[in-house]
Amino acid sequence: MNQRVVVLNGDKMNYDGKLDFSVLSPDTVVYDDSKGDEIVERIDGAAAVITKEMPVPAEIIQQFPDSVKLIVEAGTGYNNIDIQAAKDKGITVCNIPAYSTQRVAHTAVMLLLNLASSMRVQMAMLTKGDRRNFTDHLLVPHGEVNGKVLGIIGAGHIGREVMKIAIALGMEIVVYTRTPRPDEDHITYTDLETVLKTCDYLSIHCPLTEKTRHLIDRDAIALMKPSACIINTARGAIIDETALIEALQQHRLAGAGLDVQEVEPPVADSPLYTMEHVILTPHMGWKGLETRQRLVQIIAEDVRHFFDGDPVNVVSQ
Repeated sequence: MNQRVVVLNGDKMNYDGKLDFSVLSPDTVVYDDSKGDEIVERIDGAAAVITKEMPVPAEIIQQFPDSVKLIVEAGTGYNNIDIQAAKDKGITVCNIPAYSTQRVAHTAVMLLLNLASSMRVQMAMLTKGDRRNFTDHLLVPHGEVNGKVLGIIGAGHIGREVMKIAIALGMEIVVYTRTPRPDEDHITYTDLETVLKTCDYLSIHCPLTEKTRHLIDRDAIALMKPSACIINTARGAIIDETALIEALQQHRLAGAGLDVQEVEPPVADSPLYTMEHVILTPHMGWKGLETRQRLVQIIAEDVRHFFDGDPVNVVSQ
């Protein structure tokens, strides 16, 4: 049985060379990166193809050789793969839904706590040699998060983990999710408008789809308190970045913590790099070493289950 596995952009996961892709199959080929026509050429004879956040559009999938029976997106979101084109070719698509739950949740909470303490501003002051927070009095806002309202969009694995930590921090939580759920202690499930209007912090944990693209647009931001902050560790395009920047510049929002951006990396002259109340990180939520090792192991399980005729984590087949 053909068990050839091709990893098309291994450097995305293994940028430090500490991962072992040989666990995927006895016949595994790893490319650091692949672009355009290289993709079809490199997967010739492969049974399974592994990608990480790499665009795989319909026009590429239509050229896949008949040997390819499986695409594994090495992550939770799979909006980069044309699912319908894969289905038309009879190719199963799997993802890795829960490998980074804690690490991404911790990133969201880290951004929240740093925003609450104006940490970006404090560090910038020290970089400039300004020590007045030490010698005079604290010159920046520094508030408690206990008693504050955390709005959550999306109640999957990561959203639930963020809720658990937020409850431990003493926060009240309002949640908008596509699947209605009964309220729980300190957690109220409600509509999006209520979440936007009542939250002090908004943390985004839904997938990027046509319905969620620019879900947080000018109209949505206009519903929020000027004192509120937005945190995004999901997908950048869920927020209309132009609208977000305008709101921050006009002080209609207090801050933002963005581990994901609409274009990654942001363009060189993006105001997000230098805005005083924006914490920008390089889509690092999933990049912990332990997290990436877990990712490779679960990819191997996806591949093994598929070859055994018992596919798991299937998003389309």
